[in-house]
Amino acid sequence: MTVVPPAQLPPIVLMGVSGAGKSVVGNALADASGRVFIDGDDLHPAANKEKMRAGVPLTDADRAPWLRIIGERLAVGDGVIVACSALKRRYRDLLREYAPGTYFAHLDPSREVLRARLAARVHEYMPAGLLDSQLGSLEPLQPDEFGAVFRVDETVDATVADIRAALAD
Repeated sequence: MTVVPPAQLPPIVLMGVSGAGKSVVGNALADASGRVFIDGDDLHPAANKEKMRAGVPLTDADRAPWLRIIGERLAVGDGVIVACSALKRRYRDLLREYAPGTYFAHLDPSREVLRARLAARVHEYMPAGLLDSQLGSLEPLQPDEFGAVFRVDETVDATVADIRAALAD
């Protein structure tokens, strides 16, 4: 088996709504592939975190500085994996302006799974009440976007294997 250095691999954005499994899959994918994982939530400006903590959905203007920070990190060229909701096409387009070869892995569990996950966890600044606004904002990947949808209905290891297989094509 040939091992490809992370710097020769495209950056990956694990996208999806809150509770989709971006952080869990991201950490497992990084461990399996020798890449760096960054949770995009950690890159939000403090004002964004406060709005979300208060249950207020972010606007596009709120997201713009955050997306620029993520785009700059994707552009480093080390094959980084970043968890970022990237719910709208224009957000993904902005990220691609920084790193054109970015692969978008849309983690897409069922609504029932999402609700159960959100009910079972306490997130620092993402209350379960924002799920409907996120689902309403979600614009699926288009055929001209480099990426794929992953149902994440199986185990984390199966999802990681599916993403790695998709990138091996």
